[in-house]
Amino acid sequence: MAYLDNIAVFVRVVELGNLSAAGRDMRISPAVASNRIKELEKHLGVRLFNRTTRQLMPTEHGTVFYSGAKQVLDAIVEAEAAVAALSGQPRGTIRVTAPLGLGRRLIASGIPDFHDTYPDIEVRLRLSDHNVDILKEGIDVAFRLGVIEDSSLRMRGIMECERVLVASPKYLAARGEPTDCSELIGRKHDCLMLRYPGSREFFWMLQTPEGVVKFEVHGPFDSDDGDVLTEWALAGRGIINKPRFEVEPYIRDKRLQVILTKTPPTPVQFAAVYPHKKLQDPKVRLLLDFMADRCQKLIRDILAAK
Repeated sequence: MAYLDNIAVFVRVVELGNLSAAGRDMRISPAVASNRIKELEKHLGVRLFNRTTRQLMPTEHGTVFYSGAKQVLDAIVEAEAAVAALSGQPRGTIRVTAPLGLGRRLIASGIPDFHDTYPDIEVRLRLSDHNVDILKEGIDVAFRLGVIEDSSLRMRGIMECERVLVASPKYLAARGEPTDCSELIGRKHDCLMLRYPGSREFFWMLQTPEGVVKFEVHGPFDSDDGDVLTEWALAGRGIINKPRFEVEPYIRDKRLQVILTKTPPTPVQFAAVYPHKKLQDPKVRLLLDFMADRCQKLIRDILAAK
């Protein structure tokens, strides 16, 4: 098993580009990860990485070895999944990612309950509002809000979520409530956007009598954390475009007000995406079923609360 452990560490270092990140992901220290790479290099008789101050880049030998090593590890995972399916006892680790707000509200609280139900399955949750390359980073399941464009992934739709434009009474008193969606641009309203390297939503899609229209809105600042946008809106700093379930408690207590109700944003798809091969893994199927049922109930309860 030591040799397989060394291979597993090598693969994660290639995928994450960093010893410390790979060590954290595999719950070992950077020193242990480094020693395993050295043992593998000694066994193979070649150098596998070029070391820089910031990143480890695979050498030509490392690139060639990675391809075969990845296939070996994938084959083992698939074999273990097949055995688990036959035995009815799924076990192993699932790597999960989700946006920050969605993850905190809906996903994170369900992980302990899922583990209580399936104690032989470990879940490692990573929350980020950035687009995570799930194939490159070895993610098993990614929960997402938005358009799913990667055709190399499978998708399981969970539910379509209503979105609303909201602002605080303080902001609307100072700037005036827009009565037409064109005023978002014409009166230069402060529209707070979720932006990060590689993000694609630099606009709002609103449902008008003429059909869905793209509005290239602007604001004085943006963030890569959706909850920060909500905090700014609560402080009277601008207008945000959010899934209703995320801001419903603030709407209910009148800290935020829904605007432009006749031209609302287009709904957003809440879905889970995963690599094609993961559909055959019983522990992934169990997590998808568990989270889909749970999240649907939580969202319905949030929207129905008085």
